[in-house]
Amino acid sequence: MKKKSSAKEESATKPKPVDAKINELSDWRVEMLARVRTLIQQADPDVVEEVKWRKPSNGMLGVPVWSHAGIICTGETYKTAVKLTFAKGASLEDPAGLFNSSLEGNTRRAIDIHEGDKINDKAFKALIRTAVALNTSK
Repeated sequence: MKKKSSAKEESATKPKPVDAKINELSDWRVEMLARVRTLIQQADPDVVEEVKWRKPSNGMLGVPVWSHAGIICTGETYKTAVKLTFAKGASLEDPAGLFNSSLEGNTRRAIDIHEGDKINDKAFKALIRTAVALNTSK
């Protein structure tokens, strides 16, 4: 007799939408998006991961989104960059100066990562934790 699997077991073996997005890529962006994803999960084990905004301009698989009591950041991929846009980035302390894009707005801030760039793991995880703290403070 075959044992019926639980929902938890099925979700553990079912591919996640962000996996499909990562596998859609075929260059350095694969490793970078996977690395960023790992750092986000390490910084916030309770992070919710999904893919939103499926349309041709975002690739048919959409944009990875990481949330915890609101959007933390999105992970758009472009030909020359992986762009991590923090929904409330303008309200976040960034002592390491990770934000290097979308600096003119009043709400969002972004980190553009190009081929060959290195990520400051410690500073990035601190930024993720700060974003979660801001989201959960309200």
